[in-house]
Amino acid sequence: MYIEPHGHMVSRTTDDYERMALAGCQAICEPAFWAGFDRASAEGFYDYFRQITEYEPKRAAKFGIQHYCWLCINPKEAEDLKLAEDVIALIPQFIDKPGVLGIGEIGLNKNSRNELRIFEQHVQVAQDYDQLVLIHTPHLEDKLKGTRLIVDALKNFPEIKPERVIIDHVEEHTIDHVLDHGFWAGITLYPESKCTPHRAIDMLEHRQAERIWMNSACDWGVSDPLAVPKTMQAMRQRGWSPEMIQRVAWDNPRAFMGQSGKFKM
Repeated sequence: MYIEPHGHMVSRTTDDYERMALAGCQAICEPAFWAGFDRASAEGFYDYFRQITEYEPKRAAKFGIQHYCWLCINPKEAEDLKLAEDVIALIPQFIDKPGVLGIGEIGLNKNSRNELRIFEQHVQVAQDYDQLVLIHTPHLEDKLKGTRLIVDALKNFPEIKPERVIIDHVEEHTIDHVLDHGFWAGITLYPESKCTPHRAIDMLEHRQAERIWMNSACDWGVSDPLAVPKTMQAMRQRGWSPEMIQRVAWDNPRAFMGQSGKFKM
């Protein structure tokens, strides 16, 4: 059994739910995300938040999978400050829904001033409502710069505890910075722009799988909703014990998300 802690299922077909269930997926967590185009109004986000809090859980339940989600406006749309602030104002209406785990995936895309401003406003909401935080790091050559900006910004929020924050899409040059500051780290298994299974396993072995989860981040782009179970198979081939595989694919995401009180696995 495994948990998919970062999957954008609104962009996937129902067949993907079936395939994931057959592979052993017990729960999927869906961070709020860019839709592949810039949305024109906060009303579009209102409907999107309804989709991931009310309707997507029903689609997952047909295959015996529990569905959870996170709320935010993704950093790709943070340059429009008025839109972003209007969307952030919607979050309190949804934050008490049964499957909402916290604020995410917030973060940086191009490391701009506007992105950082909206990131900090999201973190303020998380602090005000005592929420977990899931953070997106850039997929560019300045990933390390963006990660450092994020870690520095979080220091301005004393009530945000590092153990309640996961910084996702880490790679070899950022994982130590994240874990050494006490945060959780997410490794994303993505065919083109993120990590291959063997790179991910190398990082897991380097840090002995501490405070790390792995995810597919499957979305509307070229991605694989079965990336986690495929990597579990690669772990077996590398000689990992069943207990260590379970730690990464089940125990770690369960431990982190269980801090919300809503995650029941």
